[in-house]
Amino acid sequence: MDKPSTSTHISHQYNAELEDIRSRVLAMGGMVEQQLATAVTALVEGDATMGELVLSTDFKINAMEVEIDEECTSIIARRQPTASDLRLIMAVIKTITDLERIGDEAERIGRMATQLAKAGTLKKQCLELEGMGNQVKKILHDALDVFARTDAQAALEVARTDLKIDRQYEGVMRQLITFMMEDPRSIPRALDIIWSARALERIGDRARNICEYVIYLVKGKDVRHTSLEQIERETLSSQ
Repeated sequence: MDKPSTSTHISHQYNAELEDIRSRVLAMGGMVEQQLATAVTALVEGDATMGELVLSTDFKINAMEVEIDEECTSIIARRQPTASDLRLIMAVIKTITDLERIGDEAERIGRMATQLAKAGTLKKQCLELEGMGNQVKKILHDALDVFARTDAQAALEVARTDLKIDRQYEGVMRQLITFMMEDPRSIPRALDIIWSARALERIGDRARNICEYVIYLVKGKDVRHTSLEQIERETLSSQ
């Protein structure tokens, strides 16, 4: 498999620095995964306590982003990386930005879950988001997995699953709009669910972004803002 190496430098310390930022991204990703899982559970089960837990832990993710970003800046200043090393650092910087924003979206879901639980949650409508939430958790996990393995082909396959999330989001929106038309009194609470669904959809988009950074890291080609078909051509062109 065509993948960049981080173990060919004369300086063992440099190798260790590059490996460290990769490991710290994955640690941050694991924390974001847990935050998302807690937020989705809080929403589906109407658990205000879990929702408040999400709100109280977001600062840890923000701090990790700052620390990793500072380490990347230090490596650039001291090592003046080129080629695949520079691509790795750029991919790390972009990935932690998306992870931090995924954390923000999870925090938003946690806030909506708390409000819904305290106001009297629309249980059936929240359950409609369970399938979408599970799919979003999976794409985030898989995106972090392909980042860990620097597997461009697998990254393409994971990116494709964002289309399924988009379809689920459209289905949830149709159901909620119909529900609000039938019962206008439910509109305030239904809007909270809509914002939660939108947050899940955005997390799917950001997980796809991480897959695109992996392709950039491995292939050296920027595939942002392109169709899946174009990404596939770029991914396969140098194999």
